[in-house]
Amino acid sequence: MNLGMFPLLLALIGCASGSYYYEDYDFPLSIYGRSSPNCAPECNCPESYPTAMYCDELKLKSVPMVPLGIKYLYLRNNQIDHIDDKAFENVTDLQWLILDHNLLENSKIKGKVFSKLKQLKKLHINYNNLTESVGPLPKSLVDLQLTNNKISKLGSFDGLVNLTFIHLQHNQLKEDAVSAAFRGLKSLEYLDLSFNQMTKMPSGLPVSLLTLYLDNNKISNIPDEYFKRFNGLQYLRLSHNALADSGIPGNSFNVSSLLELDLSYNKLKNIPTVNENLENYYLEVNELEKFEVKSFCKILGPLSYSKIKHLRLDGNRITQTSLPPDMYECLRVANEITVN
Repeated sequence: MNLGMFPLLLALIGCASGSYYYEDYDFPLSIYGRSSPNCAPECNCPESYPTAMYCDELKLKSVPMVPLGIKYLYLRNNQIDHIDDKAFENVTDLQWLILDHNLLENSKIKGKVFSKLKQLKKLHINYNNLTESVGPLPKSLVDLQLTNNKISKLGSFDGLVNLTFIHLQHNQLKEDAVSAAFRGLKSLEYLDLSFNQMTKMPSGLPVSLLTLYLDNNKISNIPDEYFKRFNGLQYLRLSHNALADSGIPGNSFNVSSLLELDLSYNKLKNIPTVNENLENYYLEVNELEKFEVKSFCKILGPLSYSKIKHLRLDGNRITQTSLPPDMYECLRVANEITVN
């Protein structure tokens, strides 16, 4: 394997559900061989991968000196609790900055330390002590991850024309903090707001979204035609919320672009109507009492059928014997239908 190609390995990785996310491949430093002389002495800069500097698990309390030429900086699993304004002045062309599992607080991130990095594409500050989003940020940023913090407030994302991925799961966000915060992000395709404290659907989300995760909140209703404005939405998760039939208008999920819908672990008694293009539908552990073919197929015919491949109905009151015979004509391409 050509180690010089490692940056390319951190590209978009398809997950089992069909959606996508960034995955960092962690290779043991021993495979890199000797460290380049152009490196902070406590860190490792592989000779075969000289633009990367690894400073993971060193009990560092501050950012080490970063030499010229470094573009990929890993500072994971340390005790860093502050970032000085001049921490990265030698490497303003830095592209990836990974600060996961540290002790950072907003008040100890000084000045415009991130906005000075005019070529920064990836910024990860997962598992820290942030109470609000960081900023200002450079226009070059593509991937922002701030998961597993204590964030209850979002700052401005204005001008971040390239921002495509935002991970904010496992924080303390309520819908008022989220609504309209991302309005100007015209390139945003992936937004994960799962494991937060929202009781309502946030307003003002960008219409460019392809993937929206809102699972593990406290959402009880969907505004009428909420998803109609998302022309390309493909992956939607609303599992582990408080959704009941009364909180879902009739055609809420009848969205032609939608490929995957997860409504598991809610309080539904009827199957919400979906578009024939939907491929994966998760409804396990609700209170479903019957199977209605019209929830999947408006009409039945040689050219009119559901594209459902995977359907989960287990953990409900529907049994195999209660399924209607014409279900199989509607769900003719299904690979898996799980019932009790």
